[in-house]
Amino acid sequence: MAKDQQSFLLSDAAMQAASYSTYENFQTKLSVGLSELKDWKARIIGFQSKVEPAAQQGSLFGLSAEAPTLTEIAETIDPFTLRRQNTEFWRWRFADEGVAAMYFVIDYTTTQHEPILLYIGETVKSNQRWKGEHDCKRYLLNYRQAHYDNGLKSELGIAFWPEAPTDRKARQQLESALILRWRSPFNKENWRFWNTPFVDGKSS
Repeated sequence: MAKDQQSFLLSDAAMQAASYSTYENFQTKLSVGLSELKDWKARIIGFQSKVEPAAQQGSLFGLSAEAPTLTEIAETIDPFTLRRQNTEFWRWRFADEGVAAMYFVIDYTTTQHEPILLYIGETVKSNQRWKGEHDCKRYLLNYRQAHYDNGLKSELGIAFWPEAPTDRKARQQLESALILRWRSPFNKENWRFWNTPFVDGKSS
């Protein structure tokens, strides 16, 4: 793996340290067996591996009549080709607040050797997203703990698509289109679809 990629990935040690510091009193009560975990991941990989991004046509948010719809834009975005970053990126110091963006939480290491897109979100300030509490952080802790308990590796990261519309309603519509397209299991819209086991539990 290239050096510039390694610096953006969340190692097991870094994830554990972040987990303890951010959720000192958090205790997971989930119990997911090895077969259940592997089968759950295999179903998602089977679905997401068939999603093929469409070629981009013209400008994304132009004013002409040929400007694509948000659904068409969603079809051109391939989360797995975006630059990986550490999920603790928000701890770094930035010169600005960032830009409007869509973001994708991904497990880049799986037993099937294919990544899994776990969560999709939107933000108007990409460099500040995830400061403070966020439900997805809890889901990731549950997910990582299940892998640890079953002797499996996980390599969690986040990627940003920085061309999202600045209008919040438009971003949310694009987010919904992406969630439906990729069926990301940590988004509540897809919990029942995948019977997602990692979304229970509360931090005390």
